[in-house]
Amino acid sequence: MKYFSCITAMLCVALAAASAQVASHAPTAMNGIVNTTVSTPPPAPTGSSMQVTGRPVARVNGAILTDRDLLREMLQLFPYARVHNGFPKAQEAQIRRGALSMIEFEELVYQEAERRKMTVPAARIDRAVAEYRSNLGGNEEFKQYLNTEMGGSLQQFRKQIRRSLLIEALLHLEVDRKSGVSLAEARAYYDKNAQMFNRDEAFAFQTISIMPAPTASPELKQKARKDAEEMLKKAKATGSYEEFGLLAEKISQDDYRVNMGDHKLVPRDKLPNELVQRALKMRPGEVSDLIQVESFYFCFRLNAHVPAGKVRFEEVKDQLMKDLARARKEDLRKKLDARLRVDAKVEEL
Repeated sequence: MKYFSCITAMLCVALAAASAQVASHAPTAMNGIVNTTVSTPPPAPTGSSMQVTGRPVARVNGAILTDRDLLREMLQLFPYARVHNGFPKAQEAQIRRGALSMIEFEELVYQEAERRKMTVPAARIDRAVAEYRSNLGGNEEFKQYLNTEMGGSLQQFRKQIRRSLLIEALLHLEVDRKSGVSLAEARAYYDKNAQMFNRDEAFAFQTISIMPAPTASPELKQKARKDAEEMLKKAKATGSYEEFGLLAEKISQDDYRVNMGDHKLVPRDKLPNELVQRALKMRPGEVSDLIQVESFYFCFRLNAHVPAGKVRFEEVKDQLMKDLARARKEDLRKKLDARLRVDAKVEEL
Protein backbone atom coordinates (compact mmCIF):
# COMPACT_ATOMS: atom_id res chain seq x y z
CA MET A 1 0.00 0.00 0.00
CA LYS A 2 1.52 3.27 -1.06
CA TYR A 3 -0.03 5.19 1.83
CA PHE A 4 2.01 3.46 4.51
CA SER A 5 5.34 3.91 2.74
CA CYS A 6 4.54 7.52 1.87
CA ILE A 7 3.29 8.53 5.30
CA THR A 8 6.31 6.85 6.88
CA ALA A 9 8.62 8.82 4.60
CA MET A 10 6.75 12.01 5.44
CA LEU A 11 7.10 11.36 9.14
CA CYS A 12 10.78 10.53 8.81
CA VAL A 13 11.36 13.95 7.25
CA ALA A 14 9.34 15.63 9.98
CA LEU A 15 11.10 13.76 12.75
CA ALA A 16 14.52 14.36 11.30
CA ALA A 17 13.84 18.08 11.13
CA ALA A 18 12.50 18.13 14.65
CA SER A 19 15.33 16.10 16.14
CA ALA A 20 17.83 18.59 14.79
CA GLN A 21 16.39 20.93 17.43
CA VAL A 22 14.62 18.73 19.97
CA ALA A 23 14.83 15.03 20.74
CA SER A 24 11.49 13.40 20.01
CA HIS A 25 10.64 11.77 23.33
CA ALA A 26 8.51 13.70 25.76
CA PRO A 27 9.74 14.14 29.33
CA THR A 28 7.50 12.78 32.08
CA ALA A 29 7.59 13.44 35.79
CA MET A 30 9.71 10.40 36.53
CA ASN A 31 11.82 10.69 33.40
CA GLY A 32 12.53 14.31 34.19
CA ILE A 33 13.89 13.36 37.58
CA VAL A 34 16.09 10.59 36.32
CA ASN A 35 17.16 12.12 33.04
CA THR A 36 18.02 15.68 33.73
CA THR A 37 18.30 16.51 37.39
CA VAL A 38 19.91 13.78 39.47
CA SER A 39 23.21 14.96 40.88
CA THR A 40 25.06 11.66 40.48
CA PRO A 41 25.06 10.07 37.02
CA PRO A 42 24.77 6.40 36.21
CA PRO A 43 28.10 4.81 35.30
CA ALA A 44 29.17 5.53 31.74
CA PRO A 45 28.56 2.53 29.48
CA THR A 46 31.61 0.40 28.89
CA GLY A 47 33.28 1.43 25.67
CA SER A 48 31.72 4.88 25.58
CA SER A 49 34.08 7.70 24.74
CA MET A 50 32.10 9.97 27.05
CA GLN A 51 33.68 10.46 30.47
CA VAL A 52 31.35 11.91 33.11
CA THR A 53 33.04 14.42 35.41
CA GLY A 54 30.28 16.89 36.18
CA ARG A 55 31.72 19.45 33.81
CA PRO A 56 29.34 22.01 32.23
CA VAL A 57 28.24 21.27 28.67
CA ALA A 58 25.76 24.11 28.23
CA ARG A 59 24.51 27.29 29.89
CA VAL A 60 20.86 28.29 29.37
CA ASN A 61 20.15 31.82 30.55
CA GLY A 62 22.78 31.25 33.20
CA ALA A 63 21.55 27.80 34.30
CA ILE A 64 24.29 25.19 34.03
CA LEU A 65 23.70 21.79 32.39
CA THR A 66 26.38 19.17 32.94
CA ASP A 67 27.67 16.08 31.24
CA ARG A 68 25.71 14.11 33.86
CA ASP A 69 22.48 15.53 32.45
CA LEU A 70 23.74 14.87 28.95
CA LEU A 71 24.59 11.23 29.58
CA ARG A 72 21.19 10.51 31.09
CA GLU A 73 19.50 11.96 28.03
CA MET A 74 21.78 10.01 25.69
CA LEU A 75 20.79 6.83 27.52
CA GLN A 76 17.14 7.77 27.02
CA LEU A 77 17.70 8.14 23.28
CA PHE A 78 19.73 4.94 23.07
CA PRO A 79 18.80 2.74 26.06
CA TYR A 80 20.74 -0.23 24.70
CA ALA A 81 24.08 1.50 25.27
CA ARG A 82 24.83 -0.65 28.30
CA VAL A 83 23.92 -3.87 26.53
CA HIS A 84 26.04 -2.94 23.51
CA ASN A 85 29.01 -1.68 25.53
CA GLY A 86 28.44 1.95 24.71
CA PHE A 87 27.01 4.04 21.93
CA PRO A 88 27.60 3.05 18.30
CA LYS A 89 30.61 5.06 17.14
CA ALA A 90 28.91 5.97 13.87
CA GLN A 91 25.90 7.38 15.74
CA GLU A 92 27.36 8.72 18.98
CA ALA A 93 27.83 12.27 17.72
CA GLN A 94 24.24 12.37 16.44
CA ILE A 95 22.90 10.92 19.71
CA ARG A 96 24.92 13.47 21.67
CA ARG A 97 23.61 16.31 19.49
CA GLY A 98 20.00 15.23 19.97
CA ALA A 99 20.47 14.77 23.73
CA LEU A 100 22.11 18.17 24.14
CA SER A 101 19.29 19.84 22.23
CA MET A 102 16.78 18.06 24.43
CA ILE A 103 18.23 19.07 27.78
CA GLU A 104 18.52 22.65 26.54
CA PHE A 105 14.89 22.52 25.41
CA GLU A 106 13.69 21.13 28.75
CA GLU A 107 15.53 23.86 30.63
CA LEU A 108 13.97 26.50 28.39
CA VAL A 109 10.53 25.00 28.95
CA TYR A 110 11.08 24.94 32.72
CA GLN A 111 12.19 28.56 32.74
CA GLU A 112 9.16 29.53 30.65
CA ALA A 113 6.85 27.76 33.10
CA GLU A 114 8.45 29.70 35.95
CA ARG A 115 8.11 32.94 33.98
CA ARG A 116 4.39 32.26 33.58
CA LYS A 117 4.19 31.56 37.34
CA MET A 118 2.73 28.11 36.75
CA THR A 119 2.25 26.07 39.92
CA VAL A 120 2.17 22.45 40.96
CA PRO A 121 -0.13 21.48 43.86
CA ALA A 122 1.71 20.00 46.84
CA ALA A 123 -0.65 17.01 46.70
CA ARG A 124 0.52 16.26 43.14
CA ILE A 125 4.14 16.28 44.30
CA ASP A 126 3.20 14.04 47.23
CA ARG A 127 1.66 11.51 44.83
CA ALA A 128 4.74 11.55 42.63
CA VAL A 129 7.00 10.94 45.64
CA ALA A 130 4.80 8.03 46.72
CA GLU A 131 4.78 6.56 43.22
CA TYR A 132 8.54 6.81 42.94
CA ARG A 133 9.05 5.24 46.38
CA SER A 134 6.74 2.39 45.38
CA ASN A 135 8.53 1.87 42.06
CA LEU A 136 11.86 1.61 43.87
CA GLY A 137 10.48 -1.15 46.08
CA GLY A 138 9.91 0.53 49.43
CA ASN A 139 11.25 2.88 52.07
CA GLU A 140 14.75 1.41 52.41
CA GLU A 141 15.38 1.55 48.68
CA PHE A 142 14.02 5.08 48.57
CA LYS A 143 16.32 6.18 51.40
CA GLN A 144 19.28 4.69 49.57
CA TYR A 145 18.26 6.57 46.42
CA LEU A 146 18.01 9.85 48.32
CA ASN A 147 21.42 9.31 49.89
CA THR A 148 23.20 8.45 46.65
CA GLU A 149 21.37 10.73 44.25
CA MET A 150 20.00 13.64 46.29
CA GLY A 151 22.54 14.06 49.06
CA GLY A 152 20.00 12.61 51.47
CA SER A 153 17.62 15.54 50.87
CA LEU A 154 13.93 14.82 50.40
CA GLN A 155 13.42 18.52 49.78
CA GLN A 156 15.85 18.41 46.85
CA PHE A 157 13.98 15.43 45.46
CA ARG A 158 10.67 17.29 45.69
CA LYS A 159 12.23 20.25 43.86
CA GLN A 160 13.27 17.95 41.03
CA ILE A 161 9.76 16.49 40.85
CA ARG A 162 8.28 19.98 40.73
CA ARG A 163 10.61 20.93 37.88
CA SER A 164 9.64 17.86 35.88
CA LEU A 165 5.93 18.40 36.45
CA LEU A 166 6.20 22.03 35.35
CA ILE A 167 7.91 20.92 32.14
CA GLU A 168 5.18 18.33 31.60
CA ALA A 169 2.41 20.86 32.25
CA LEU A 170 3.74 23.49 29.85
CA LEU A 171 4.28 20.90 27.11
CA HIS A 172 0.70 19.77 27.59
CA LEU A 173 -0.51 23.33 27.06
CA GLU A 174 1.69 24.18 24.09
CA VAL A 175 2.07 20.81 22.35
CA ASP A 176 -0.14 17.93 23.45
CA ARG A 177 -3.39 19.89 23.63
CA LYS A 178 -2.82 21.39 20.18
CA SER A 179 -1.64 18.26 18.35
CA GLY A 180 -4.94 16.44 17.95
CA VAL A 181 -6.24 15.77 14.44
CA SER A 182 -9.97 15.69 13.74
CA LEU A 183 -11.74 13.24 11.50
CA ALA A 184 -12.49 16.10 9.10
CA GLU A 185 -8.81 17.03 8.90
CA ALA A 186 -7.84 13.43 8.20
CA ARG A 187 -10.49 13.24 5.49
CA ALA A 188 -9.19 16.44 3.90
CA TYR A 189 -5.66 15.03 3.87
CA TYR A 190 -6.94 11.79 2.34
CA ASP A 191 -8.79 13.67 -0.42
CA LYS A 192 -5.88 16.00 -1.15
CA ASN A 193 -3.34 13.16 -1.37
CA ALA A 194 -5.44 10.61 -3.18
CA GLN A 195 -2.45 9.11 -5.02
CA MET A 196 -0.91 8.00 -1.71
CA PHE A 197 -3.79 5.66 -1.08
CA ASN A 198 -3.58 3.59 -4.25
CA ARG A 199 -3.09 -0.07 -3.40
CA ASP A 200 -1.28 -2.65 -5.52
CA GLU A 201 -2.73 -6.12 -5.96
CA ALA A 202 -1.50 -8.34 -3.15
CA PHE A 203 -1.91 -11.75 -1.52
CA ALA A 204 -1.88 -12.74 2.15
CA PHE A 205 -0.82 -16.33 2.81
CA GLN A 206 0.93 -18.81 5.08
CA THR A 207 3.49 -21.40 4.05
CA ILE A 208 4.82 -24.74 5.22
CA SER A 209 8.10 -25.77 3.64
CA ILE A 210 10.39 -28.78 3.47
CA MET A 211 13.88 -27.60 2.56
CA PRO A 212 16.67 -30.15 2.22
CA ALA A 213 20.15 -28.79 1.63
CA PRO A 214 20.91 -28.23 -2.07
CA THR A 215 23.88 -30.58 -1.67
CA ALA A 216 21.82 -33.32 -0.02
CA SER A 217 22.31 -36.87 -1.26
CA PRO A 218 19.71 -38.46 -3.58
CA GLU A 219 18.49 -40.54 -0.65
CA LEU A 220 17.90 -37.44 1.51
CA LYS A 221 16.16 -35.67 -1.36
CA GLN A 222 13.91 -38.66 -1.83
CA LYS A 223 13.08 -38.62 1.87
CA ALA A 224 12.34 -34.89 1.63
CA ARG A 225 9.82 -35.64 -1.11
CA LYS A 226 8.05 -38.17 1.11
CA ASP A 227 8.11 -35.75 4.04
CA ALA A 228 6.62 -33.06 1.81
CA GLU A 229 3.79 -35.32 0.69
CA GLU A 230 3.03 -36.17 4.31
CA MET A 231 3.20 -32.49 5.18
CA LEU A 232 0.68 -31.69 2.45
CA LYS A 233 -1.81 -34.21 3.82
CA LYS A 234 -1.61 -32.64 7.25
CA ALA A 235 -1.88 -29.13 5.81
CA LYS A 236 -4.97 -30.05 3.76
CA ALA A 237 -6.56 -31.39 6.93
CA THR A 238 -6.30 -28.06 8.75
CA GLY A 239 -9.43 -25.99 8.90
CA SER A 240 -8.33 -22.57 10.07
CA TYR A 241 -5.55 -20.00 10.12
CA GLU A 242 -4.59 -21.12 13.62
CA GLU A 243 -4.45 -24.84 12.78
CA PHE A 244 -2.33 -24.24 9.68
CA GLY A 245 -0.11 -21.84 11.66
CA LEU A 246 0.47 -24.29 14.49
CA LEU A 247 1.40 -26.97 11.97
CA ALA A 248 3.82 -24.53 10.33
CA GLU A 249 5.44 -23.81 13.68
CA LYS A 250 5.83 -27.52 14.28
CA ILE A 251 7.16 -28.85 10.98
CA SER A 252 7.96 -26.04 8.54
CA GLN A 253 11.62 -25.41 7.71
CA ASP A 254 11.41 -21.85 6.38
CA ASP A 255 11.98 -18.70 8.46
CA TYR A 256 8.28 -17.83 8.61
CA ARG A 257 7.57 -20.81 10.86
CA VAL A 258 8.19 -18.61 13.91
CA ASN A 259 5.22 -16.48 12.86
CA MET A 260 2.76 -19.28 12.13
CA GLY A 261 4.02 -19.37 8.56
CA ASP A 262 2.39 -16.00 7.93
CA HIS A 263 3.86 -13.80 5.16
CA LYS A 264 1.16 -11.15 5.73
CA LEU A 265 0.23 -9.09 2.65
CA VAL A 266 2.73 -9.35 -0.24
CA PRO A 267 2.42 -7.38 -3.52
CA ARG A 268 1.81 -9.54 -6.58
CA ASP A 269 5.01 -8.40 -8.31
CA LYS A 270 7.08 -9.67 -5.36
CA LEU A 271 5.81 -13.24 -5.67
CA PRO A 272 6.82 -16.10 -7.98
CA ASN A 273 4.49 -16.47 -10.93
CA GLU A 274 3.62 -20.07 -10.08
CA LEU A 275 2.33 -19.10 -6.64
CA VAL A 276 0.34 -16.20 -8.12
CA GLN A 277 -1.27 -18.36 -10.79
CA ARG A 278 -2.35 -20.92 -8.22
CA ALA A 279 -3.56 -18.27 -5.79
CA LEU A 280 -5.73 -16.70 -8.50
CA LYS A 281 -7.68 -19.98 -8.76
CA MET A 282 -8.13 -20.39 -5.01
CA ARG A 283 -10.60 -19.06 -2.46
CA PRO A 284 -9.45 -17.67 0.91
CA GLY A 285 -9.00 -20.54 3.34
CA GLU A 286 -7.95 -23.08 0.73
CA VAL A 287 -4.59 -24.88 0.81
CA SER A 288 -2.60 -25.28 -2.39
CA ASP A 289 -1.18 -28.47 -3.80
CA LEU A 290 2.50 -29.23 -3.35
CA ILE A 291 4.87 -26.85 -5.15
CA GLN A 292 8.48 -27.74 -5.90
CA VAL A 293 11.19 -25.14 -6.43
CA GLU A 294 14.47 -26.89 -7.24
CA SER A 295 14.90 -29.30 -4.30
CA PHE A 296 12.51 -27.42 -1.99
CA TYR A 297 8.83 -28.18 -1.43
CA PHE A 298 6.08 -26.01 0.00
CA CYS A 299 2.34 -25.48 0.13
CA PHE A 300 0.46 -22.37 1.12
CA ARG A 301 -2.84 -21.36 2.62
CA LEU A 302 -4.44 -18.37 0.92
CA ASN A 303 -5.80 -15.95 3.50
CA ALA A 304 -6.73 -13.02 1.28
CA HIS A 305 -6.50 -11.74 -2.28
CA VAL A 306 -6.61 -7.95 -2.31
CA PRO A 307 -7.21 -6.47 -5.77
CA ALA A 308 -5.53 -3.28 -6.94
CA GLY A 309 -7.46 -0.11 -6.23
CA LYS A 310 -7.84 2.80 -3.88
CA VAL A 311 -7.90 2.12 -0.15
CA ARG A 312 -11.13 3.35 1.38
CA PHE A 313 -10.90 6.16 3.91
CA GLU A 314 -12.62 3.99 6.51
CA GLU A 315 -9.75 1.48 6.28
CA VAL A 316 -7.02 4.00 7.08
CA LYS A 317 -8.70 6.77 9.05
CA ASP A 318 -7.59 5.63 12.51
CA GLN A 319 -3.93 5.16 11.57
CA LEU A 320 -3.95 8.30 9.45
CA MET A 321 -5.22 10.39 12.36
CA LYS A 322 -2.48 8.98 14.60
CA ASP A 323 0.25 9.61 12.02
CA LEU A 324 -0.88 13.16 11.30
CA ALA A 325 -1.15 13.92 15.02
CA ARG A 326 2.36 12.62 15.58
CA ALA A 327 3.74 14.79 12.78
CA ARG A 328 1.87 17.82 14.12
CA LYS A 329 3.18 17.19 17.63
CA GLU A 330 6.77 17.10 16.42
CA ASP A 331 6.22 20.30 14.45
CA LEU A 332 4.75 22.04 17.51
CA ARG A 333 7.69 20.97 19.66
CA LYS A 334 10.14 22.26 17.08
CA LYS A 335 8.33 25.61 16.83
CA LEU A 336 8.14 25.94 20.62
CA ASP A 337 11.88 25.29 20.87
CA ALA A 338 12.62 27.91 18.21
CA ARG A 339 10.32 30.43 19.91
CA LEU A 340 11.90 29.94 23.32
CA ARG A 341 15.40 30.36 21.90
CA VAL A 342 14.67 33.73 20.28
CA ASP A 343 15.32 35.77 23.42
CA ALA A 344 17.32 33.14 25.30
CA LYS A 345 21.06 32.96 25.76
CA VAL A 346 22.10 29.37 25.09
CA GLU A 347 25.81 28.65 25.19
CA GLU A 348 27.32 25.26 24.45
CA LEU A 349 30.54 24.86 26.37
